Amino acid sequence: MIQNLKYVTSFNRKGTWEVALGEIAHSIFVAAPSGILLVIIWELFSEHPNVTRIWSVVGLMAVMLVIQFFMASRSMVRSNIWVYDLSTRLRIMLGNRIQKFSLGFFKKKDPGEIASVVLQDVANFEGIFGHSLGNLAAAVFGTVVLSLFLLIYDWRLALCLLIAVPLIYPFLWLADYLGSRLFKKQIAARNDVGAKFLEYVQGIRHLKSYGLTGERHQVLEAAFDDLRKKSIRMEALPGPIVVTTTIIFEVCFLGTVALGLYYLSGNSITVPVLITFLIMGYNLYNPLKVLMVDYLMLRYMNESLNRVIGVLEEPTMETERDELPQSYDIVFENVSFGYLDKPTVQHLNFTIPEKSMLALVGHSGSGKTTIASLIARFWDVNEGRIRIGGTDIRHINQDKFYQLISEVFQEVYLFDDTIYNNIKIGKPDATREEIQEAAAKAQVLDFVQEFPDGMDTLVGEGGSKLSGGQKQRISIARALLKDAPIVLLDEATASLDPENEIYIQKAIQELVKSKTVVVIAHKLATIQNAQQILVLDKGQIMERGTHGELLSLQGTYCRLWEIQQKSGGWKVK
Repeated sequence: MIQNLKYVTSFNRKGTWEVALGEIAHSIFVAAPSGILLVIIWELFSEHPNVTRIWSVVGLMAVMLVIQFFMASRSMVRSNIWVYDLSTRLRIMLGNRIQKFSLGFFKKKDPGEIASVVLQDVANFEGIFGHSLGNLAAAVFGTVVLSLFLLIYDWRLALCLLIAVPLIYPFLWLADYLGSRLFKKQIAARNDVGAKFLEYVQGIRHLKSYGLTGERHQVLEAAFDDLRKKSIRMEALPGPIVVTTTIIFEVCFLGTVALGLYYLSGNSITVPVLITFLIMGYNLYNPLKVLMVDYLMLRYMNESLNRVIGVLEEPTMETERDELPQSYDIVFENVSFGYLDKPTVQHLNFTIPEKSMLALVGHSGSGKTTIASLIARFWDVNEGRIRIGGTDIRHINQDKFYQLISEVFQEVYLFDDTIYNNIKIGKPDATREEIQEAAAKAQVLDFVQEFPDGMDTLVGEGGSKLSGGQKQRISIARALLKDAPIVLLDEATASLDPENEIYIQKAIQELVKSKTVVVIAHKLATIQNAQQILVLDKGQIMERGTHGELLSLQGTYCRLWEIQQKSGGWKVK
């Protein structure tokens, strides 16, 4: 746990020492009055008590009490601000880190698990460490201060009290051993609940349409029940073991009392010393008892920190190089790639000249989307390399690389913001005139005028308040505003009605002017003018050429073309 705390706190060094010293000083001032009280006890048992000295000590204790209150308020405010600032930094770092992962990371992880790390695990650290920091400092430094006072008075009785510290270790080890296993299971169940709930909400429309809401609700209910059982088990098994440590404290205190009476009967100690240990000895354990209450929470926090650190140390797609392409032609050199070790494309070699259009054609699963994803560097190739302007894309700084590419896919995601701000994502520093111009070219203004708030209309989560065609036009406006030299199109008109298709086609014509364009084609009629068409099957290039050249081959492309020509005359009787 100490290593994890050192790693995490290194991200917020500002104020760390001030917080640590403040907590240490506060814990010392909490323990010191108890030690000073021993002077009063000793003075009262002297033959001629010095009243002046007693009142002086009482005055000193009063001053220390005021200082303690002052330091408590300062250290509490400072430590909480520091912890919340650190947790804010952690969430921002996690968010920035996640952006730099390949999509393979998200394939291996459940969306609920990723959200759990950013939200719940950081919140666990924030809440538990923020409230336990003072108790931790008091347990260590408060116990040390009182122990020093007691060792001065009688080292034998002091050691009898302190023997409890090593005696509780086996119990803590056992609780830690059980807890670490149970914590992992509880966190896994918690993530499963999050994933199941997210799946249920996102798929509610389909569940309703098939009358499966009750059935799926049972699945969700079972996940909640599993979480309940594992949460109870997590508390019920290690908890009593930790509570056993308080019994050890009590036994050691009684042993100290018995030993003190034995020494008193043999005149080895005086009555003031025994009374000192009767009063102060019990107080020695109070900070430790409080820490034992927090112990399991601190271990649970450590599991959360392990998961946070696991994400922070996950390899990213960043590069130390900072090369820039001199042109925007795209070259695939013997490229092979597979999702989670399952081969998808194999030994691909082709070139897309700058300011030309390449169309990708083939059945579902043939590798079209994979090629587009590799160009966009959502993934890195397993073998070979992809060059843009002669530069390996793995050697281009990520921020600069993504400035080179605009994507327009069938599935458009809009953020829960205004139409204006969703377009502005393409170029955050764009002027209002530039955004209006992009919206006009993408045919967005044609439907925006129907809304009372115009460009300031909120689109809802994922663009839920807009139609598919409207979202698609906003997506194209965003790409137009970005004005990247390379454009990736996943047939944006495939699922639109004829009227919207006309609007989108006009917008796309504006978008691809003087660009290097890669189109995933479903409607072959839209790519007749492409300078190069690749026909894919099972991740390999089966045919390549222009529209006319491929028709003359009388192969797969020709067959697909003839099928689409015939399907244009289909009617429902």
